[in-house]
Amino acid sequence: MTWRDYPGTKPGSLLLPLSPGGRLRINTSLLSLIPLRDQQICSTRHQVIDYCQCTMKLLTGLVFCSLVLGVSGGFFSFITEAFQGSRDMWRAYSDMKEANYIGADKYFHARGNYEAAQRGPGGAWAAEVISDAREGLQQLFGRGHEDSEADQEANRSGRRGEDPNKYRPKGLPDKY
Repeated sequence: MTWRDYPGTKPGSLLLPLSPGGRLRINTSLLSLIPLRDQQICSTRHQVIDYCQCTMKLLTGLVFCSLVLGVSGGFFSFITEAFQGSRDMWRAYSDMKEANYIGADKYFHARGNYEAAQRGPGGAWAAEVISDAREGLQQLFGRGHEDSEADQEANRSGRRGEDPNKYRPKGLPDKY
């Protein structure tokens, strides 16, 4: 079955039978949006449909989570807060690298988590996920357990809303 078999279809369309009388048209140029690894996996028509269904399930899950977890603030507030919290974490990390000040990492950990958590539940969630992932990777690559625990305590302190300045080392420029 090709596009030539059905009037009104364009070259490059892939026709999939849905029912004895109905068809679904999928423009094969959209397959270029699927990563190459997944294009190889989606070698048959049914796998393309399965891929699209999985993507829709993921998007539906994200919308559902934003509804359930962000009811008080609006439709997409949880997701918005999570993105903003991620940005706060990135800013704290960038400032830490720029300052390059010995003993200031706990302050920047606490500050990033504090600022992200101030965004709301989505920001606190993003801060926790990012902090846990960062510390997990650092432990995996051989960083000391005690230092990682101290960083995690600073992270938790910031998410609880405690003042990050209690971790601020003397002499750190006021810019930070």
